[in-house]
Amino acid sequence: MMINQSKFYLATALMILLSFVTMALAQTGAELTTPDMPEKMKTAIEKSLEDEAFAAKTQATIKPGEPTGFLGIPGAPNPSLLLGFLWAIWVGWIFSTVGAFGGIMAGVGHITIFGLADYAKSFGKGNPVNNLITDSIRVSNQWLVGLSGVITSFNYYRMGRLVAPLGICLAIGGVGGSWLVPELTAGKVSLKDYIGYFGLIVFVLGFFLVYEMTPKGAAGKKQAKAAAQAFEKAAREKTDTSDQGVKIVEGSWTFMWIALVTVVASALWINLIPVARWVAYILVIVGWALTFMIGTIRFTFFGQEFSFKAYVPMLGGITIAALASFLGVGGGFLYVPFLTSVAGLPMFLVAGTSALCVLVGMIVSIFSYMVGKGVVISWAFIGAELVGIFIGSMIGPRTSKYIPEKVLKIIFIVLAFYVGIRYTSKGFLGYSLLPPF
Repeated sequence: MMINQSKFYLATALMILLSFVTMALAQTGAELTTPDMPEKMKTAIEKSLEDEAFAAKTQATIKPGEPTGFLGIPGAPNPSLLLGFLWAIWVGWIFSTVGAFGGIMAGVGHITIFGLADYAKSFGKGNPVNNLITDSIRVSNQWLVGLSGVITSFNYYRMGRLVAPLGICLAIGGVGGSWLVPELTAGKVSLKDYIGYFGLIVFVLGFFLVYEMTPKGAAGKKQAKAAAQAFEKAAREKTDTSDQGVKIVEGSWTFMWIALVTVVASALWINLIPVARWVAYILVIVGWALTFMIGTIRFTFFGQEFSFKAYVPMLGGITIAALASFLGVGGGFLYVPFLTSVAGLPMFLVAGTSALCVLVGMIVSIFSYMVGKGVVISWAFIGAELVGIFIGSMIGPRTSKYIPEKVLKIIFIVLAFYVGIRYTSKGFLGYSLLPPF
């Protein structure tokens, strides 16, 4: 065993040494590439230099001799690991508390606070370097939300505050809709032209949640209100609530898992396999059809019984994913109104359920970008942020139970108005009044 370990360490040391030698040889004088730059970035820079339309911009933007920054580019922004760590705590907390806005807040950090988007734009539209940095930002956001989704889902499941069948059915529709709808409508429909109207829709959602907080609006949510009040009382009195959490009393798990695996396979096929695209179409249709065989799902939470038809959240997931993919947003903040208004859940069940749904989509998307398209990220910076995400996502579920349901809704409403102002102004004025600009 010791011999094998010695061989392993020796081989590892030689590979590391070889890597350093190779990178050293690749660096000659004051060129635009550096030893610690990912090969994908080197290729993007070389490709941009070969194109007359981009060469001048690339040479003017990259600063040979200056300290390396993001993705090893000389003169690029070099985000503070400490600031990234602290910001990620906030991202993890807000996502794990209300089940939404994780991607948007991660984007605010990467795009505005750390200045990565403006730097990418300085290379010019269509520049391979611009495209690679932009994809890196996008995948970095997804890593933060994905890890938060894992931790948040696990914590809420242990606390009995995760309606797994509802989250899975939303994911079945969402994963398929995120690739199928753009695939069928590419070049025919562009909702990006109507981004201002999307902002108005978010305003409507915010006002609708305000209405639900009024006595008249809450009248139709008696079960959710009763369950929320019972949960708040138990949290105040610090009583054991393990036997009062979510309990599934009816529903077919078999069809549910088969349907989820099928639609995930369809998304991976369409992103990673360039031939026989019809296989992906068949897989997603089969996955959606299976949800109609699941039937009714019933569960209890703090003495109140809730039920839904499995195909309803599946259809909702398709609609939300289609809208989100057109506009380039995560969609988490659209799941929350669906879960409170259509599914009728109390806010104490929304965060975990939404996180599970978002998690499935993030896994598929990260895998597709990094394996299928070879997108690279700054692991040192992301590593610091993931530590912050872990901390924030562990704190969120444990503090949210002490926050009244009304306050949780108010937090969501405030953030919904933030999103509404941003998209409305960007659509109708041509620029955002709020960051990221």
